[in-house]
Amino acid sequence: MSHVPRVARPAALLLTLLATTSVFAQTAGSGTIPLDEITVAGAAPPGSGAGTSPGETAGSVTVPSVARQRAAVNATVGSVAFIDAGDFQNRYANTLRDVLKDTPGVYVQERYGQELRLSVRGSGIARGFHLRGIELLQDGIPLNLADGSGDFYQIDPLALRSVEVYKGGNALTFGATTLGGAVNFVTPTAYTAFAPNILRIDGGSFNTIRENFQVSRVSGPADIMINGTITNSDGYRIHETQRTRNFNANIGYRLAPGVETRFYIGAYLTDQKLPGTLTLFNALDNPRAANPTALGGNQSRQVATERVANRTSFLLDVGKLDIDTWAIHKSLYHPIFQAIDQDGWTYGISPRWTGTFDIGGYRNDTVLGLRAFAGQNAALQFVNVAGQRGAQTLNALQSASNYEAYGENRFWFLPEVALMTGAKAFSSNRTYSNKGGLPASPAVQFGTVTYDGVNPKIGLLWQPLPDIQVFGDVTRSRDVPDFSDLAQQNTLRTTFVPLQAQRAWTYEAGTRGRIDRLTWDVTLFRSTVRDELINFSTNPGLGIPAATFNAPRTVHQGVEAAVSLDVARDLTGVGDTLSVTQIWTHNDFRFVHDPVFGNNRIAGIPADILRTVVSYVHPSGFYLSPSVDWVPRGAFADHANTLRVPGYAVFNIQTGIDFKNGVSVFVDARNLTDERYISDISVVTNAAATAGGAAALAAFYPGNGRSVFAGVRAAF
Repeated sequence: MSHVPRVARPAALLLTLLATTSVFAQTAGSGTIPLDEITVAGAAPPGSGAGTSPGETAGSVTVPSVARQRAAVNATVGSVAFIDAGDFQNRYANTLRDVLKDTPGVYVQERYGQELRLSVRGSGIARGFHLRGIELLQDGIPLNLADGSGDFYQIDPLALRSVEVYKGGNALTFGATTLGGAVNFVTPTAYTAFAPNILRIDGGSFNTIRENFQVSRVSGPADIMINGTITNSDGYRIHETQRTRNFNANIGYRLAPGVETRFYIGAYLTDQKLPGTLTLFNALDNPRAANPTALGGNQSRQVATERVANRTSFLLDVGKLDIDTWAIHKSLYHPIFQAIDQDGWTYGISPRWTGTFDIGGYRNDTVLGLRAFAGQNAALQFVNVAGQRGAQTLNALQSASNYEAYGENRFWFLPEVALMTGAKAFSSNRTYSNKGGLPASPAVQFGTVTYDGVNPKIGLLWQPLPDIQVFGDVTRSRDVPDFSDLAQQNTLRTTFVPLQAQRAWTYEAGTRGRIDRLTWDVTLFRSTVRDELINFSTNPGLGIPAATFNAPRTVHQGVEAAVSLDVARDLTGVGDTLSVTQIWTHNDFRFVHDPVFGNNRIAGIPADILRTVVSYVHPSGFYLSPSVDWVPRGAFADHANTLRVPGYAVFNIQTGIDFKNGVSVFVDARNLTDERYISDISVVTNAAATAGGAAALAAFYPGNGRSVFAGVRAAF
């Protein structure tokens, strides 16, 4: 196929799949086949509003009901999770950790404010800035920039209705085939909102205060939802002040029976001071301190993002066609070791068809999609003079383009057994142009690299009972480097490094379901990886972005498990419930016969993360939920495995009451024993070889100390 242009290959594959499907569709019926509801992503915490609620049965053409969203996720042949926003609406959910911490297999740790590390199955391991290896979507439409990098700042937990986690190759349903998969954050519409009007105020430790409002209305064929959140917090550490302003809205209009269009509008402003990293001793002994370099450089991260997207949906005789378009503008001013000043656009289009029909009397479910998205980013750098621009050191342009075609098919050759097959073809280009002409960067540098390939998937789903599923699958993933990998920086200059794409085969097997009082979700996986994109910090104390290299061979394997049991019901004879949930994520990520690191563990993520939640719920609306977050042994700080941080246990309590008039009050108390622990690490290659030894290595982020937050929410 060398004579076929790269851009044409995905389109050709899509046309072939469409042509094949049209033959089968001649005998198809309309609509989709509903699947029984299985909720297995941990347990719904008390006061969550779990169960039937507004939006469970309502929906529209562009955004189905929450119940149908859940059923679609659980129909996936592979490890997935569904989270109803009711699970976290009545606690202080400020970051993605508060949203995802009850999901097995998802590692999410806060650094400070909104900055955190998010990793699924070791995706982007050892890299805590930006995001790699996971695709973020909002309402099924990509949030990542065109080069694949992403941020968490524009995800407002108070503006969500549900969250869908597709681990690894199971995200093929959206066209994502990275090692970590995809997370889809679904905002409410006027049809799925908890209430037409919501007002909320909460706050507490670290001078934190947050206000939120939401208004939604339906008027004839039109509907509208508007949500806004303002957050102000001084943060746990010195120089950690956070100021955020988030606005989300969507407007839907029914153009004709079975035809609907919906516009999404978002604006997100973040001003986050950065306290930097500390030595291990200081992080445990004086965790509120800030790194002197961070203070002297007034290091911060100021982001302004605007997003406009549209989904237009058509109910066809067979299935449904969604056409998504989007444009994202992002402006970043980020004084760290230098003042990074970037401004760019990402834009794209993605048609996606889903349908259920019969083939020879057997049920068949199909997804076909095409994505084309691109963007440019003007990347400037200046000498950091106490947080202000000094002399310019870089004038570069980063351009990325991506063309993808994907398809996924579930064929139920037995009433309770489905064969899943799928593939994605892609071509991705990354072009970097350093225009030079500056005293610190006089030479012109140009680099371009194109990555393409096909990622297949095959699996089996067995559903012996409506509430029990067993699955196994094999998927191919490929992670394309982003510009944080390709345009590597040191104290002298920025250099384009044409890295290889990361490739992996992942094998997984698991089961999820419910029997009476017991609910479970257990998956075992193993990924054999080639050319893994591994990060390490050259000098974490200065805030220089981590360097990246390709490790020849690595392996990622582990266990993702959540088990919940209703221990007692009707304790007082009035319908109250006591339940226990255990969440366990086991990570075994290693180099394989590496010429430098042998078979060492890849640093940055601990081997075991456990979370135990005990929940008591009274029919009056009162709930009480103590929990323990336990890391028995901390993560390695270096790939040479010479330094490991201590393990820890953090004790928390959540309580509150939901009144029948729609008013809820809550208290969320965290780290009640004021445990000193390491939340995250800027990984290095060899801590022992650091100047001054491991004791002088400033690579550690302390976890937050004791804190208490409280709030009141009115839904009417």
